[in-house]
Amino acid sequence: MPLDYQTIKNWEFADIHHRYEDKDTILYALGIGLGADPMDAAQLRYVYEQDLQTIPTLATVLGHPGFWMNDPRAGIDWVRLVHGEQRLQLHAPLPASGTVIGKSRVTHVIDKGADKGALVVTERTLHDDQGLHLATLQQITFCRGDGGFGQGDEALPPLPAAPARAADLSCQLSVAPNAALLYRLNADRNPLHADPAVASKAGYPQPILHGLCTYGMAAHAIIKSCCDYDASRLTGLNARFSSPVFPGETLQCDIWQDAGNALQFSMRAIDRDVVVMSHGTATLSQ
Repeated sequence: MPLDYQTIKNWEFADIHHRYEDKDTILYALGIGLGADPMDAAQLRYVYEQDLQTIPTLATVLGHPGFWMNDPRAGIDWVRLVHGEQRLQLHAPLPASGTVIGKSRVTHVIDKGADKGALVVTERTLHDDQGLHLATLQQITFCRGDGGFGQGDEALPPLPAAPARAADLSCQLSVAPNAALLYRLNADRNPLHADPAVASKAGYPQPILHGLCTYGMAAHAIIKSCCDYDASRLTGLNARFSSPVFPGETLQCDIWQDAGNALQFSMRAIDRDVVVMSHGTATLSQ
C-alpha cells in the first residue's frame, strides 16, 4: 500500500531538548577516529576535555527525533529504508557541551514511481537554549517500497558528481575494527552494526559501519587535509551514501578544490576499490 502523502508531509514532531556533556563530544570524536594517535596534539584537542573543541558533524547526533518512520501511522515499509543523503549547514560553532533544541519537519515527499520508491526529506534545525540557530540538517531517506502514491513534491537540487580529473588531495583513514561498536554509543544502536547474526540475515558478511560514521570520517579527512585540524572552518558538508563500509577497512577521501572555499569529495574503500560516499561537497570559512 503506498504511503499517504498528507500524513507524512504533515507529521508532527515534538521539540527535542538534548543536554550533552564534554564526554559525549569526546565519544563522538573517538567514534569517527580522532585520537587514533594519542600523541598527535592536533587530534587531542577533540578527545581531551582541556580546551575541548567540537567536530561540526556532532550535529548529526544531537536533537534527533528518533526512528519515527517505523510508527505504524506512517504506513512506511521501514524495513526497506535506506539513508540516501545527509546535508549539513553550520550557522555557528557547536559548543563542547550544553543544551540544544532540535526542531524537525518533513519538507519534501517525492514520488519516484511505483517500482522506484519514494524520497522523504526531513529537516532538523538545532538551536541553543538562548535561541541561537546553530545548524540546519537535511536527511534524505530512500523509502524503497513506498513509491507510486501519485502526489509529491519536486526533488531537491541534486548534489554534483565528482570532477572527472584527478583529485587535488587525498587522505587515507583507517576504520578501527571496533569502530561500529564505539560509534553506536552516540545515537544508533541498530543491531545491524553490532550483531554478526543480524548482519548475516541482512546479507552482509559482518556488521557494517553506520553511514553517519563514514560521514563523520569524511569531515575528519577534510579538517585534517584542508583546515590544519581547525574544525571551526568547516561550515557545510553534503554527501550521498553509495555503499556500506566494513570496520577494519581503510578509506581514502579524494578532494577537489573548487573556486573560493568550496570543495568536492568522494570516499572509497581502498581494498575493495568501492566508492562508499559520492557527490560530496563541503564549504570552508576563511
